Amino acid sequence: MSTLAQQYAEIHSTPQDELLQEVESYTRAHHTEPHMISGFLQGRFLSLFSELVKPERILEIGTLTGFSALCLAKGLTSSGVLHTIEKREQDAAVAQSFFDRSLFSNQIKLHRGDAHAILPSFTETWDLVFLDADKTAYLDYFNMVFPFVRSGGYILADNVFFHGQVFTTELKGKNAKAIAQFNREIAQRQDVEVIMVPLRDGLSVIKKIK
Repeated sequence: MSTLAQQYAEIHSTPQDELLQEVESYTRAHHTEPHMISGFLQGRFLSLFSELVKPERILEIGTLTGFSALCLAKGLTSSGVLHTIEKREQDAAVAQSFFDRSLFSNQIKLHRGDAHAILPSFTETWDLVFLDADKTAYLDYFNMVFPFVRSGGYILADNVFFHGQVFTTELKGKNAKAIAQFNREIAQRQDVEVIMVPLRDGLSVIKKIK
């Protein structure tokens, strides 16, 4: 999405709440990789999408400072729970501090550690999954969680443009190559429907149909 298009879209979208504004401002001011945050426009999309799905169980792989989890939590049912996994302890601590101040403090469960080790411990059936972690592990994560996504459930995969690098014919870097492979394999599957949305750094909406 072009800068002008994003600015125009943000001006004409409903503002985010004060806590989300604080999380975004804090991340952009203090995090060493602030570009990793979903940000206002994608955050509004995540919230609206979750509100439409009304999930009972949400899984997020890659918490960062908690912005996207707080956005997704807005669609939870009253008894719903969001599980989010963060490998970096400092990010997890910051995210937890924001979760504790939110309306969803009792509905967001933060897990610290490597997703490869944590995912097998879950026994949940997922209504909605947000994939936004190590790009080289996207296919691994997808294959680990897909059997536990309900039929008609969704996986949202972030950064599927990987800063525009996947548009080139000669891919450079392990992350760009991994995302390009992920995109190809998801598009070829017969058990999903997928639409790639040109929002921020690209967001794939993947629906399980079998």
